Amino acid sequence: MSIKSIDILNVLVFQRQWRKNNGSCMDGKTQNGDSISDGFHLNFGDGINIIIGENGVGKTSLLKMIYAATQWSIKKTDPGKTKNLLQFFSNSISNDETLKNSDYKAGYCYYRVSDGTHKFEYSLSHQGIFDFDDWSGLNIQSVFIPTTEMLSHSKGFLALYEKYNMPFDGTQVDIIVNASLPETREISKGMKGVLKKISNAIDGEVILENDSFYIVKQDGRKVDFSLEAEGLRKLGLIWKLIRNGLLEKDTVLLWDEPEANLNPELYPLVVDILLELQKNGVQMFLATHSYNFAKYLEIKREKKEDVLFHNLYKASSEMPEELSEVFQDENHRPDEIYSQSAYTMEELNPNFILSADSKLLDAAYEKSMEELEERIGKRDKQNGE
Repeated sequence: MSIKSIDILNVLVFQRQWRKNNGSCMDGKTQNGDSISDGFHLNFGDGINIIIGENGVGKTSLLKMIYAATQWSIKKTDPGKTKNLLQFFSNSISNDETLKNSDYKAGYCYYRVSDGTHKFEYSLSHQGIFDFDDWSGLNIQSVFIPTTEMLSHSKGFLALYEKYNMPFDGTQVDIIVNASLPETREISKGMKGVLKKISNAIDGEVILENDSFYIVKQDGRKVDFSLEAEGLRKLGLIWKLIRNGLLEKDTVLLWDEPEANLNPELYPLVVDILLELQKNGVQMFLATHSYNFAKYLEIKREKKEDVLFHNLYKASSEMPEELSEVFQDENHRPDEIYSQSAYTMEELNPNFILSADSKLLDAAYEKSMEELEERIGKRDKQNGE
């Protein structure tokens, strides 16, 4: 089972979208001659879904919506579930109004996640969950890895969180809970290979002892998790999640900025691990700002269907000139979030992380030409003397 699609209408940065429709529209309303279309929609692949885009286009929010939906698929009695759903977005949210798009609070606001057969719809307008009877009991196991590394703060964290109002959202709390679960007795053959690859990279294995995480090195040394480089901590977290049985066939991994604080030399290794997880039936949603990290996934995949890229973007007067032509289309309006999906990075336009990478190369070329001209000038001057 995998997540197939998401629809969002007037939630956070995702607004109602407008388009020309020759005078006819789906809901019969028009404004300035334009027709109102449905909200934001995105279809996903069964393998690795890479979410790219500039800051402020909703990448993290989209991941949290999917995570909240999967958590609600687990059938259990929990009177605090609605509160927890809001806290996945922020620990300071107390009601649905905060999640509504500021320009359309009076309109209908919802997001809907579907596996192709069943759907989960959270209506902010009605302050309730729709289609919950069909969704609850699907038991879609999922893990959300936030940008902030949390295992280094595990000592006494959960006890303090229960007692005090701490500045951490539900995803940050959940990752400590998930990493603290007991290890499973059985690990599949494919996952054993992934564990071995990670163990070689971190030179050991991760253990939980007295509410704190350590890496036990192959020579027997026990190193406090906080003393390791953060890139190795990321790998150690993946090792622990696999060992706890949370990343296996038919599970979902959502990872916000896996490249953050990661040595670029580790990109190929992390990509190899993610592709191994995909082979073993884990569906993934990764939000990234790194062109190199995303490109490694494209280059190293075995089949194009293994990795699908999703570009979130909005029209803006401040966008680079070379990207502005795509927004001359009458279907694009300023500040609305749009998306496009492709199997290669170069098919996406506009592509802000590719544009930024190109700018760096242009700047490096110009600098090298200036230095070359300066050296030639000095040489000519010396020869002239």
